[in-house]
Amino acid sequence: MSSSIKTTFLLAALSGLILLIGGMLGGRGGLVIAFIFAIGMNFFSYWFSDKMVLRSYGAQPLDQTNAPELYGIVSELAEAARIPMPRLYLIDSDTPNAFATGRNPQHAAVAVTRGIMRICTREELKGVIGHELSHVINRDILVSSVAATLAMVVMFIGSMARWGAIFGGFGGRDEDERGGIIGLIFMAILAPIAASMIQLAISRTREYQADASGARLTHNPLLLANALRKLEAANERMPMPDATPSTAHLFIVNPLSAAGIQRMFSTHPPIEDRIRRLEQMAHSG
Repeated sequence: MSSSIKTTFLLAALSGLILLIGGMLGGRGGLVIAFIFAIGMNFFSYWFSDKMVLRSYGAQPLDQTNAPELYGIVSELAEAARIPMPRLYLIDSDTPNAFATGRNPQHAAVAVTRGIMRICTREELKGVIGHELSHVINRDILVSSVAATLAMVVMFIGSMARWGAIFGGFGGRDEDERGGIIGLIFMAILAPIAASMIQLAISRTREYQADASGARLTHNPLLLANALRKLEAANERMPMPDATPSTAHLFIVNPLSAAGIQRMFSTHPPIEDRIRRLEQMAHSG
């Protein structure tokens, strides 16, 4: 199954989950409320997510004067990809990482940390930028924003269900008609877990796709593979202190600690698997 088809299927599943619990929560009225809420949040996320995330990390603009090498790399790859030159930003963090954001190629931004500029060679930075521009080209920023918003709606409704149960808002005959205690458990516990797992699956699928697209853009999969080794080791030793779970999916490697069981709930695929796929691409020519 291709990444695009898999992503479409997962987004449809997430949307269907919202409609299902909306109907369970309040019949047709609950379904409509959930649907309108999802549309409203998606609209806000689509237009303003780039500004919000850049501001939250204190990103400062970069240009050809203060970052000539990076600017040259991005300009070269943007021209090869036939997209406008994205805005460049620097995050003042020693943890090496990078992300792309923006609703489309015409409004895209690429942010890098001070740490990644220090430890990566020019060729490794080229691999990283190729990956990030692929997110822009593939509209992954929009896809991930929509997925995160839909998952948030499910969690919001699940929270409503839990509070409703505490204060007796789901009792009586209406509750029996909507599935009784089983329906309540589904809305309050199982649905949010399912939404989180679907969101994670979407994020991992898009990371694999960006790796492959970026490797084709730079014509050398090993550039990104070498960078990923460095970034993973550095982020395990020194996770980004300002990173949040709500924005972790944007970065090229997980900026949060993902040891042990937390790896199961990571927004990123295992680095060793990503590197293995890139090496297979390189060997296959």
